[in-house]
Amino acid sequence: MFSQQIVTFTLLHYKGLRNRWWALGQMGLSPEQLARVPGQRFAKMLGSGAGKGFSILPNFGVYGLMIVWEDEAAARMFFDTHPLFASYKERAGYQTFFMRTIKAHGAWEGQNPFETGTDMQEEKPVAVLTRATIFTRHLWRFWTYVPPVSASIQRHRKNLLLAIGVGELPLIQQATFSVWRNPAAMLEYAYQSNHHKNVVRKTRELGWYSEELFARFHPYSFEGNMDNPLETAHQHGTQL
Repeated sequence: MFSQQIVTFTLLHYKGLRNRWWALGQMGLSPEQLARVPGQRFAKMLGSGAGKGFSILPNFGVYGLMIVWEDEAAARMFFDTHPLFASYKERAGYQTFFMRTIKAHGAWEGQNPFETGTDMQEEKPVAVLTRATIFTRHLWRFWTYVPPVSASIQRHRKNLLLAIGVGELPLIQQATFSVWRNPAAMLEYAYQSNHHKNVVRKTRELGWYSEELFARFHPYSFEGNMDNPLETAHQHGTQL
């Protein structure tokens, strides 16, 4: 039986020095408030990197909010009525993806927070979340591989709806979030991109990570006041 759990991933886009300073402060203040939200099972505030997000330099204008919910009703209540999210919307543009987990393996702070909620469906968009804690002794080598991998994913932009690098701690705790037109497009990048395959091979050979997690989701709904990448997929015949 599939879980009723859903996952939301929100990107918050801030403009202006005052709003960006406020957003930076929320990296420390919001987790305590999120911990008390009814129906929330796992939540993370995430910073992002400069450029396309895959950079050692921070982007103080874009932040991520990833939350695991016991069900959709709890998520809707938070986004529609909670004062914390209302405070985000007052200062930022936002994009929120509602998703069901297809598959997840690995650990995030010692646990896998994602429960399977759907099968893989070939005609629907697919989102991928990767997260890792990098051993400090491997930081330099890891980050030398990031620029070519970042460039390679952009070469798949025909089927790539969104991609961003995010993280909890600069340099050390890193994550990526990407949305693809369909599973075939995602798998083509994962297994045919030489840069990506090389990084995967190096990861296995050198043991870069003290902890890692990989998860796939089907996004089924979107809310926000900015561009909807899922609408682009729908216009090209992809189902939601």
